[in-house]
Amino acid sequence: MDTAQLEQRLAALPGAKLTVKDHARQGVHLEAALAPETLVEAVEIMDCAGYFLETVTGIDWLGEQEALRKEVLAAREAKAKAKAKAAAEKAKAAKEAHDAAVEAALAAGETPPPAPEPEPEPQAAPEPEIPVLEDSMEAVYDFNRYPTKGDGCRQGLHRVALRVRVPRSHPEVPTIQHLYPVAHWHERETHDFFGIRFAGHGYLIPLLLPEDADYHPLRKDYGA
Repeated sequence: MDTAQLEQRLAALPGAKLTVKDHARQGVHLEAALAPETLVEAVEIMDCAGYFLETVTGIDWLGEQEALRKEVLAAREAKAKAKAKAAAEKAKAAKEAHDAAVEAALAAGETPPPAPEPEPEPQAAPEPEIPVLEDSMEAVYDFNRYPTKGDGCRQGLHRVALRVRVPRSHPEVPTIQHLYPVAHWHERETHDFFGIRFAGHGYLIPLLLPEDADYHPLRKDYGA
């Protein structure tokens, strides 16, 4: 399976979103954002294509939704200010034009024109409410493959990142250890530090933390 075929098969998964990356700057050639229910099938594709699993890790997106909300509010505020500025400039130009017309009429001994009626401001449609969305946790799977003759991989290793987001209140994705046995300890480590549960793993006891650890130190609210 060459890289083009790999992209086609991953892109065919429901909800998959593929992004070609600059390996020299970003460390991967391809990223695939996946729905949790398609993860196992995507990993099966990677396995069939001859990729090995480098690592599994997590990302805590705590605060992302609030940041996005602030961006939307800031954009709306900027839009309202721009609209008010344009209206003020238009009114000023109309007044200056009327003043000039009055001055010209008086100089000619004519009756000055009446002041123009102010234009009614169009009723703006109300802005839609910003939905309140939950922050997510993300499981990231890095795969790699050594180049082989005729595989279309001209840049040496071909690295692919599979990314799966789940609600932060229920951070669970399916295990892939039945496909890649090395995932057994990768998943335990990720559970240790991020609290992501891997359904079907069956042995998510602490790997690097104390046996009685009930915390996940790489969560952004750890220690809060």
